[in-house]
Amino acid sequence: MFLRDPVALATLMLAKTRRIGAGLMAVSPLTLHPVQIAMAAATLAENFPGRVKLCLGVGAPADLKSIGLDGTKPLKVMREALQLIRALLSGETVRIHGEIFRIDNRRLITERTPISLVLAASGPQMLELAGAEADGVLISAGSSVPFVERTLESVHRGAKGRKVRTHALVYSAVDDTEKAANDRLRRTLAILLRGPHHKANLDAAGSVLDQAALNEAVLAEDWDRAQAMITDDIVRRHAASGSSAQVRERLTAYHAAGLDEIVIAGARDGDQITKILNSA
Repeated sequence: MFLRDPVALATLMLAKTRRIGAGLMAVSPLTLHPVQIAMAAATLAENFPGRVKLCLGVGAPADLKSIGLDGTKPLKVMREALQLIRALLSGETVRIHGEIFRIDNRRLITERTPISLVLAASGPQMLELAGAEADGVLISAGSSVPFVERTLESVHRGAKGRKVRTHALVYSAVDDTEKAANDRLRRTLAILLRGPHHKANLDAAGSVLDQAALNEAVLAEDWDRAQAMITDDIVRRHAASGSSAQVRERLTAYHAAGLDEIVIAGARDGDQITKILNSA
């Protein structure tokens, strides 16, 4: 919430390029009706076939709370949204009467639209849902390698043998020294790791962080204090940062945890992107 709109950004990027793909990430059925989500994704895929993925996600609890929405029990909403969107994208006339959403004998004008459905998840039940219902799962940025391993166990438990693509956002930075690289990521990690939903991630990594104090500093926009709490050890455990060799080592560890694809995050300029990709 309160960032740039994924559909508008994807449209701009797809229109300016010929091969690059775009993932709409992460669109929440708590803030946008699944029919509208399906319409947006199908419209993009109609104009840029084979280049669009759709990623659903509940949204950060603090963001939802700030606009008066309760995201504490999202499992049923997400399950129905996944099933509804998949049915619409199949091109068939759909009749679904769920507890949350319903469609009465309607279909999209775009007809059948093959789009991969990815679910951004972190909790065990949502991860199992990704394994059972989605084509892929996206693990949040800031996740440690041990947390990735643990989350993928939940995905495979829900998948029961079916193939589900595994993706994770990994904040990355390259510089001449580890500290200089880490400095690029401290504010971003401060904003991210303050959330209570990251406690299991911090615990899995063995990271020591006062989330309440960090949240207080971020809300006050006291960035010196917030960034000071994101030590080099925290960055080391929750990102791929440092020299080219250090970044390569960390990305290798993330892949070894069971990921099919790493999505580089946190790079703000072309030079950084080039350095990170060369390191990989």
